[in-house]
Order: sequence, then structure tokens, then C-alpha cells
Amino acid sequence: MSIVKMKRLRIFGMASDCEELLRKLQHLGCVELRAPTQPSSDPGWQGFTAKSDGELANAQLRMDEFRATLERLKRCSPTNKKGRFPSRPRITERELFDRQIVLEAEETVERVAALEKKRDSICAEQNKLIGQREALTPWLGLDVPLDTVSTKHVLVLFGTLSGLASHQAVEAALAETTELCQVQWAGRAGELQYVLVLCHRKAGDAARDALKNFGFTATSFRGWKGTARSNIDQIEDRQRILSQELEACRARLAQEAGHQTALQICIDRMTQDIQRMEAKEKLLSSTSTFFLEGWVPAEQLSDVEHLLSQYSAAWEATDPEPDEYPQVPVKLKNNRLTRPLNMVTDMYVYPAYDGVDPNPLMAPFFIFFFGMMMADMAYGLLMLAGGIFMRRKLRPSGTMEHMAGLLILCGISTFVMGALTGSFLGDFLPRLAKLIRPDTTFTALPALFTPLTDTLAILIGSLALGLLQVLTGMAISVVRKVQAGTWTDALWDEGTWWIILAGVALAVVGIGNLGGYPIVLLIGLLMLLYGGTRNAKGFGKLTALIGTVYNGATGFFSDILSYARLMALMLAGSVIAQVFNTLGEVSGSVAGFVIISLVGNALNFMLNLLGCYVHDLRLQCLEFFGRFYKEGGKPFRPLLINTKYVDIKEED
Repeated sequence: MSIVKMKRLRIFGMASDCEELLRKLQHLGCVELRAPTQPSSDPGWQGFTAKSDGELANAQLRMDEFRATLERLKRCSPTNKKGRFPSRPRITERELFDRQIVLEAEETVERVAALEKKRDSICAEQNKLIGQREALTPWLGLDVPLDTVSTKHVLVLFGTLSGLASHQAVEAALAETTELCQVQWAGRAGELQYVLVLCHRKAGDAARDALKNFGFTATSFRGWKGTARSNIDQIEDRQRILSQELEACRARLAQEAGHQTALQICIDRMTQDIQRMEAKEKLLSSTSTFFLEGWVPAEQLSDVEHLLSQYSAAWEATDPEPDEYPQVPVKLKNNRLTRPLNMVTDMYVYPAYDGVDPNPLMAPFFIFFFGMMMADMAYGLLMLAGGIFMRRKLRPSGTMEHMAGLLILCGISTFVMGALTGSFLGDFLPRLAKLIRPDTTFTALPALFTPLTDTLAILIGSLALGLLQVLTGMAISVVRKVQAGTWTDALWDEGTWWIILAGVALAVVGIGNLGGYPIVLLIGLLMLLYGGTRNAKGFGKLTALIGTVYNGATGFFSDILSYARLMALMLAGSVIAQVFNTLGEVSGSVAGFVIISLVGNALNFMLNLLGCYVHDLRLQCLEFFGRFYKEGGKPFRPLLINTKYVDIKEED
């Protein structure tokens, strides 16, 4: 439970071994590669350059294709028969890097692309046919072939007229122009009327002039043959064929959804390949050699040295110098109990390399505080069940794994505190018993204390817990300062407050008074004044004195007062649960009570889960970490096999 010591690793190797060595380093998963810091002006480094080719860009493009295809198959996939939370496949590393998986995935990508292209083509043709059918529908009343054309003596005009024009007015206007004219009304659609006009060619111009007064627009049927009815029949026949082809295409896409696993494995495999390519771009290479620089945990250095001994390579591993500490990656070493607290550390900021691992120091406070604020047996059981389900069913990694572990630990704490306060969904059980049997003597679960009746005691306990955590943080700070050789800072900063607190306690019980004055407390106050101004000069001493008194007193005691939120959230959660139980009891029926109470408690649980986490996080990051935490570290990011869709198991 500490910050792992790191070694700076430098390797010179043969260019022919580079790819294989990177693959094996990825298998070890304990080396973080960094771009070398050697000056390019050094003559000894001439010929070494950082090389970048199109291999990485091509791999990323292929990865995008695989991901896009996977998303398409998920949309086309029928109902998942594996359940809502399917288990991740477990495969060996050999199976992950099997070339056959990539070939199968590439074939799937090609087939899916071809099927989607065909599907899009069918949909485009269907839309075109729909448009053609809509255009022909108004002409159904005309039993004349659409490809009828004008002859030497007869002019044939297909077109549309305004919907406001009456048949009699149109026919009368044409009759006044020429007797050699006939109008056939085809139909009407929207604000247009569809007509066929036949007239002698000599009267063509006069007929057109007469029709213009009614908004006539000529229509062309180029490419159409036969009547509108016969063409619509052909369109409907084609639409039925296309519908069948589309269903067949969708069915084949649904069948391709069975290749999702292969695509997922391929994506995981491509992720590892891309990581190696990105690492390779951090190397310096010449025509025959390469240079690698990075960091490795000291405890795993022997594994790396054993690997390097199998190659024609030269290497060195050195301890970082103090001025290099800001660049040294930070790896936290924790056990199963404290590892879930990485979720908190990740959300804040990593400690500096020469700092202290906060997880084991924070764990008892964070877990207990969370349980104290939630304080309900049912809520604790829900959290415990949720954490166990996530671990066993989903097998998460990274932040989600830490979340599952934190749910389990805080669930246990919540259940214990709920048992101490006698809370199970608030007062759900006594109220339910009263509804079932009004004369019952079961009025409450046994409790050591309750938020509603022992509010003041809980408030005092919360402040006492806050004082304990603040003092713990101060003690850690003292140890760190003494180790760094700045014991005077520890004396004037933390030591002063310890003497003041001891003086207050002695003054309360009447011990250590001289002439009626609390000597220990006065010594502490004098130390506070001197310690705050010891580095100031001239007028700065006055301002430092004012700042010391104001910031010291208000800062310290306001930090302690912040822990009153422990009582506030415990009380709020308990009251809200009882309010919903009361609303349910008003219904007068067991069913109504159970429904209202469970819905209300579900809401209360979700709000408390978020609220307790946020407030607990605030106490740790501000009140506790502020006492000793040295931040600024960069998380250790080694080259390793990191999968999203599958879990890697050991070779048989």
C-alpha cells in the first residue's frame, strides 16, 4: 500500500528484433514508453530518428471500418438471446492474435458493406417507384396510352390545369377558339386537374392560348408506354419484388450479426496492434538499431531483464533523480480492500512520485462516512448485491471494477450503520406490520441510536470524527516533513495546533492553569502567532499576523464544521424514507403502501447514493487531502494488453 518505486529503463537493440520485443513487452505489461530526451545536437545520436510511416494511419482506418461494421450489425441484430448482461468471452492471448480472426472479420466487413450497398440501392429504387406511382395516379381515369404522340393533323397535349378551373369554362373557351378540339378529363390531385387535349394542328396555337388562361402546363411522359393503369401495375409488381429482395437482404444482415464476436475480438486485437505502433513511433531508430526509453516498476525489473537477455540488446535501469520526479509515472500498490479507492484518487489527481499513497489512509474514513450517511440495511443490501453482480457477471476492468469494489465495501458499511440505527427502508417494516395487524406491538427495529431522536449526539459524533480525520492528516504531514528534514515546519504548523487543542482540553477540565490562566493554551497561541510571522519582515509581519489569526482559526474550525454534513445526510435520508412510508400508509391498503413506499425509497436510494458519494468525496479531497497531499503525479500507463470485449485467460 504505497507508491511503487520506478526505474528509468534505456534499451539499445537490433532493428530486426524491435517488433517482437515490443510484442513481448506488451505481454509483460510493465513498461511505459516515453519519447527519448537525448539532444539531437549530440553527434553520438546522429543517424537516430523518430520514424513515422503510414502503417499506424492505415491501422486506424481499418479499426474505424471494423467498429462501424460492428455498430451496423448491432442495429441489425435480432433480440439478444444471451440476456441483457452477457458475459465477456474468455480467450487466450494466442487466440487474440490469431491471424484467422482478422481474415474472418475482414470478410465480414466486405459482406456487410456489399449487403448494405444492395439494401441502399433497393431503398433508392423503392423511393423512385413511389414517386413514379404518385405521379401516375392522377392519370388513372385516362384510358389512353401515355406514349400517344401527335400526328400530321392531330395535336396531342397532356398537361395540368388549375384546380379552380371548371370543366364547362375550359370546354367553352376551347369551343370559341375552334370546333376541332376535344378535352378528356383524367383526374384531380391537390390543386391541379389532369387533362388530355386533342385538336387539329391548325388550331394548336389558338388552343394553347386559351388553355394558358386556366394555368395549363404541359406534361411529358418520355420513357413511358401504355396506359397509366398498366404502368402502375408494373410498378406494383416491381415493388413486391423489391420488398422481397429487401427482406432477404435484411435477413442476411441479421445472419451476419452472428459474426459480432469475431469482430469484437478483431477490434481488441487491432487495439493492441495500434498501441504497439504508437509505442514504436516513440523510439529512435537507425538503419540497424533502435533506442527505447521508458519506466518500469523496480519490483518487475527482473522480468524485463530476463526478457532482454534473450536478445542482442544492451540496457540500463537507473533510479530517477529528485529533479526528475515530476516526470516519473506513479503506480499505486494496494490490496483488495484499498484498491477500489483508486476511483476516488482518479477523480481527484494522482499523488506526486515523492508523495504518499492516499488510498490506505483514506479507506477507513471514506467507507465509514459513506455508511454513516446512507445508514439503511436495505440500501446496503442493494449496494452489496449490485457490486457482487457487477464483479461476477460483467467482470469489469478499470474504473468500473473499482466502482464494483467500492459498492461492496460501502454496502457493508451502510448495512452495519443501518442495523445500528434500526433502519430498513426507513420505518418500512413497523408500518407494514401495523397495516397487517393494527394491534401489533412491533413498533420499531432495535437500534443503538436513531437520527430523529439522537440528532445532537450524532452531530457531536460527526464533528469528533472530523477532528479525528483532520488530526490524522496533520500527523501524516508531520511524518512527511520530518522525513524531508523540515521538522521546524512541522513544529510551527501542525505542532502548534496540537498544543492549542491540548490546551483547550486541559483548560476545560481545569488542569495546567497558573494564576487562573491556561498556560498550555497561551503557549499554543503564542506559537501560532510566532509561527505565522517568523518568515515575514517589517510591515509584512503585521499582515502575516492578521492572516495567521484569521485563516488559522477560521480555516481549522470550518474544516471540522464541514463534517456536520455526515449528520445532515443521515437525517435527510431517514426523514425522506419515513415521509414516503407515511404517504404509503395513508392509502390504507397493504398493496398501496408497498408500491408507494418502494417507489419513494427507490428515489431516495438513488439520490442518497449520488449525494453521499459526492459529499464523502468532498471531505476527503478538501478537508483530508488538504493537510498532507502532494499532488501532480502522472498515472503509470504501461504498454499492455487492454481489451474491451474479451477477457484474456492463461494458456493451458
